[in-house]
Amino acid sequence: MENDIQHADIYDLADHHRFQWEEAQNSFVILFPEGMVKLHGGAGEVMQLVDGKATVAEVVEALKAKFPDAEGIEADIVGMFDMALGKAWIKKVN
Repeated sequence: MENDIQHADIYDLADHHRFQWEEAQNSFVILFPEGMVKLHGGAGEVMQLVDGKATVAEVVEALKAKFPDAEGIEADIVGMFDMALGKAWIKKVN
């Protein structure tokens, strides 16, 4: 499923979902009534910035600044938004 993720879009965690660091998993996770999703590497970096205020473009710029040597990072970030929206982990707020 491919969504139309735009750089001006703003997303927040979906209702009944919680994002947190899980020491036992040694990673970031998304918790929801049906279970838990362990986020690997860059997925956790993206989700840390999904706050209902930052645009996709702002998330991209922040992560480009944090990881200046990462090639193709913008496509990866937009892909993460696309996947998270498709799995209903996030919701569009604007």
